[in-house]
Formats: sequence, structure tokens, C-alpha cells
Amino acid sequence: MTLFVNRLTHLDASLWCPERGLIGASWRVDAELDGELGEDGMLFDFGEVKPWIKSRIDQGPDHTLLVPTEAPGISVHECAEGLCVRAESPYPFEVRGPRQAFALLPWPAITAERLAEHLSASLSRQPPARVEAIRLTLTDEAIDGAAYTYSHGLKRHAGNCQRIAHGHRSRLHVWQDGERCPALETEWAERLADRYLVDEADVVEGLDAAFTGRLTTRYTAEQGRFALTLPRERCIPMPTPTTVEHIAAWLAGEIARETGRATRVQAFEGIDKGALAEAEA
Repeated sequence: MTLFVNRLTHLDASLWCPERGLIGASWRVDAELDGELGEDGMLFDFGEVKPWIKSRIDQGPDHTLLVPTEAPGISVHECAEGLCVRAESPYPFEVRGPRQAFALLPWPAITAERLAEHLSASLSRQPPARVEAIRLTLTDEAIDGAAYTYSHGLKRHAGNCQRIAHGHRSRLHVWQDGERCPALETEWAERLADRYLVDEADVVEGLDAAFTGRLTTRYTAEQGRFALTLPRERCIPMPTPTTVEHIAAWLAGEIARETGRATRVQAFEGIDKGALAEAEA
């Protein structure tokens, strides 16, 4: 017998891609469980399926940086913060933070299919009573229109959003004069694509010549100390923390200023959640 649970949860993370660099990801998680029925006529109580699987995803790869340790140019070593991950291709990159902020995977590249297989095998090693096997499927949200991926970190967040390199794949909706503006949505999604959104207050200035042309952000949060260095052109500094509320307000203000028209923005943070903001010209 197989029990299935569609849209069980979402997994938001960032990953290092050998071709694109640091990118955000948001996947829908579906699950299937194989096993034998009990005397109660059930394989597994639906009310227990979601929290059991979700808690293990939350404690594992969710809101981490997924690192393919066999990718070209990747190095991982211990440091004062915990772990340091470096890469040189497709651009120079370094991130430091506590160990729990990283998911180290011995692969040349991260794919949704391989991550789903890895999580399925991990969950199946100690399944609940009567469950023999667990299969997860990770899928991108089907988006008809503009979408982009971004990474960020929120030092004041009490949970795992404080990790400096986690991210999302998100929709973007823009209205002017009560009408959706697909051209503006596409333009701004392209500007934001694969970028790191950083609070200007956390940017470190006055670094040595080795970091010319790069931006470094550092902060201390509840989980520990974090630091990240990227080429400046891969970063978008904001005058506020990079919460989705501030992202929506910043986008509305920037678009209104550039176009000279009142603007309403719906900014998503991954799948099915986000914030709305408006700005006058």
C-alpha cells in the first residue's frame, strides 16, 4: 500500500552552481510512503505525516547553502566561524558560518532529483512503524510569467533565516494604474536574477587590495558569526534588512521613481508567501 501527500511542505535554500554561481531555490515537496496497513486500516496517520517529514527537512537542508563538494574549484575547510566554503568559478566566492548553515553533498552539482533521492534514502533509514520506504519529489513551482532567484541572510531573525546564504525562487507582480505590467515584471526579475540582496549596514568597507571589486558582508546572529564575499556586480545593496516586506517596499519605490508612476508590488518569498507594497511617483 502507498500513501501519498502532495504539497506536504516547501524547501527554501541556496545552492552553489558551477555554471551560475550562488542561486536561490524553492521546491515543492511531495511524498509517498510504502508499507502495510495496521488493524486501524491505516498505514500512517495523515496528521503525523506532515510534521514528521517537515521537521526532518527543516532540521536538514532547508534554509542552508547546498554545497556540491565535488564541483570544480570548490574547497571546504574549518575556520573560526565553523566552516569556510570557497569557489573560483564562475566567479570568486567565499562564505563562512556555523556548520548547520551548510549542507555538504558529495556531488559535482546540485539537482532537485538527486537531492530528493538523498532525502528519501535518509528518511527511509529510520521510518515510522509500518512504513517500509519513503519517496520525496522536489519540483519547481510552475510560474507563468516573471520569476527570479535570490539569496540573502537576516541577522535579526530568530530562526534559520539568519543564515547568511539561503534563498528563494520567486514570482514578481507589478501593477500601475490598476493593471499588471508584464514588461516591468520581466525587467526587474532579470535585474534581480541570481543576485545576493544585502543590507548596506552589514557591508564591510576598507578591505585589502585582494578584494578589489568584491563586496563583503559580515554579521553576528544568534546561531553564530557569518561572512560572505562576492563580486559587487552579483550583489544588490539595500538600505534596509532584506526581509520580503522591505524587498516589496524597495521595489515599489524604485519602480515608481524610475517610471514616474504610482506602483504596487507583490513580492514573493519562495512559494505562496510574500508581501505587498505601494509607492507614489
